[in-house]
Amino acid sequence: MAKLYFIYSAMNAGKSTILLQAAYNYRERGMRTALFTASHYAELEDGRISSRLGVSAEAELFDADHDMFDWIRRLNEQAQPVSCVFIDEAQFLTRAQVWQLARVADRLGVPVMCYGLRTDFRGQLFEGAAELLAIADDLREVRTICHCGRKATMVLRKDAQGATTLEGETVQVEKDVYVSLCRMHWEEETGRWPLA
Repeated sequence: MAKLYFIYSAMNAGKSTILLQAAYNYRERGMRTALFTASHYAELEDGRISSRLGVSAEAELFDADHDMFDWIRRLNEQAQPVSCVFIDEAQFLTRAQVWQLARVADRLGVPVMCYGLRTDFRGQLFEGAAELLAIADDLREVRTICHCGRKATMVLRKDAQGATTLEGETVQVEKDVYVSLCRMHWEEETGRWPLA
């Protein structure tokens, strides 16, 4: 039975590397995969999923207007059906798109592997991550560490001058630096609890 998976972590834990390895394993066995990534990164890497280790693969770009179920259904109707769907930057999915991907698993029988962040630099759940945490069949955490050695669960944003910031758009590609921290060091750096 196909499932909807959410593989999540803080930044720089190796999610894209894991995704690319899993997709390679399918292709090595002659199976067809469908890879998708958020269009937020189109200017930087037009339609590619890239790992910090230097591995990359072509991917389709999705945005909030795409119907993921219909897109994958059409791909699946081609000569060779899709054996597995891989979504990078899954935090940028809409709630509706998460349900569409659940339908891919439930109605088309195709496993869907979603990789992404759980929370933004403010400590708030991304829309796609929140829905995946709510309805995914299988949740897996990829761990990375804070500078202190504890598990990093939070993401900190630093502006161009190196100052910690809690302001600005949720997505700012290439303008700022993001650092993965444990909750304690995130609070120390930001100077507040998210609910304070």
